[in-house]
Amino acid sequence: MNITLLPDLALFVHVVEQESFSAVARQCGITPSAVSRSISRLEQEMGCKLLHRTTRKLRLSDVGRPVYEHARAMLEAAREAVDSASSEQEVAQGRLTLSVPKAVGRFVIHPLMLEFFNCYPKIDVCLRLEDRYLDFVDDGIDLALRITSSPSPGLHGKPLMPVTHIICATPAYLQQYGTPQTPQDLRVHSCISLGESPADARWKFRRDGKTETIQTHGRYAANHTGVRLDAVKQHSGIGSLPLFTARDALAQGEIVQVLADWEFISSYSGQLWLLWASNKHMPARMRAMIDYLSRKMAEKG
Repeated sequence: MNITLLPDLALFVHVVEQESFSAVARQCGITPSAVSRSISRLEQEMGCKLLHRTTRKLRLSDVGRPVYEHARAMLEAAREAVDSASSEQEVAQGRLTLSVPKAVGRFVIHPLMLEFFNCYPKIDVCLRLEDRYLDFVDDGIDLALRITSSPSPGLHGKPLMPVTHIICATPAYLQQYGTPQTPQDLRVHSCISLGESPADARWKFRRDGKTETIQTHGRYAANHTGVRLDAVKQHSGIGSLPLFTARDALAQGEIVQVLADWEFISSYSGQLWLLWASNKHMPARMRAMIDYLSRKMAEKG
């Protein structure tokens, strides 16, 4: 085999998975024409067409599919070779990339990082705060934190904590406008919701097996929990918040939970899972982060 084609095989895998020459070019810091030449070299060397290309789409040829499977396995084996060296290190070191939902990253993970750096001075951490799911391979992710009730098959992981939502307001707001005693009372209040879809303003509650859905109204909506928390603290209304976002303000008495005897049902609730891709050799830096986050979450209860 011509080993000079190994970089071309790696690019070929990325092109198949991204379905775009330009996207791969941006990720790798090269031009789309360089990616195209790389694929052409492979096709010339193998004497067959690997990809069918149109102006709008790329798809594997019949011959290209087994080539892709073998090339992807090659990349995974290369990653395991690198990880196996790291897993044998007595001192955890190197760069670690975590994919984290924005609110979880800001309110749960970020506050723990200073202590982590003090414990592991040779580990560098990159937090990728995005609410969309990043791919472990294509996006270069080592660990992912995701709110889900059922992690994707093929991933390893452990649950860290439950994610529940509550509704809150300041004592001053409730003193001025009254404290709701039932979900129906929310109809006359200014409610601060997520605002990504009309369904986000339809709040659902459950108690004693009974479910009530209320169409709420308000002048303000925001798809960032920190912004909603700040709006609540400014007496702007009753806001929906993840408990982990509201916990400190609740403890300090800045805000109070509304309808505490009702369960607030949110589609964004579930377990916060710490996930990693299946591999045979776990780098010491990954094991350090997994153990650290597991311990800190257990301490929080």
